[in-house]
Amino acid sequence: MAISHWPSAERPREKLITRGAAALSDAELLAIFLHTGVAGCSALDLGRQLLQDFGSLRGILDADAGSFCRGKGLGMAKFALLQASLEIARRHFGENLERRDCLTSPAQTRQYLQARLRDHEHEVFACLMLDNRNRVIAFRELFRGTIDGASVYPREVVKQALADNAAAVILAHNHPSGVCEPSQADIRITERLRKALALVDIRVLDHVIVGDGITCLSERGLV
Repeated sequence: MAISHWPSAERPREKLITRGAAALSDAELLAIFLHTGVAGCSALDLGRQLLQDFGSLRGILDADAGSFCRGKGLGMAKFALLQASLEIARRHFGENLERRDCLTSPAQTRQYLQARLRDHEHEVFACLMLDNRNRVIAFRELFRGTIDGASVYPREVVKQALADNAAAVILAHNHPSGVCEPSQADIRITERLRKALALVDIRVLDHVIVGDGITCLSERGLV
């Protein structure tokens, strides 16, 4: 039976409008994104099939164009729509962060860093540059590396922080493996950067590691 023939309260779009997006399952959200199904398969059935094929919602979001377009009911138009939606979400996090004191909104900061760094296939090291009221000046991707590491040069971090007139920074990098446990190398470079930036009166407030979850070195007493 087509979704349009379902009781109103059970239709994903109407359910979202009346109860909010958080009330929907992954399959229901995908049904709204897909808009229509295919012959013999409703949009909701198609959403469930895609979750099974790709393993998870994240599996769908992370798929490259070739893999994505092989999915039933998908194509380049849907891939473009999905990528645009993801970028809108990233920019939304960024704009919200720029309007806030990030230290009084740690959850927002973590969401933003996860949106910016989680899906890179290689390791990326970045900094949030902050003013003397801990408001965000800029997000800077400073170094890119291999699948399991990026070389970080304190001199370049200090140079960029001074160029941005930063009073403090939050360091961040991703672990493409998804494991966000800090390595000994992560701990050592955090200390080197803390000391280098302290020489020019710039504070390191945290070092955030992004994987399938998030680890903040400040919470481990390592900053």
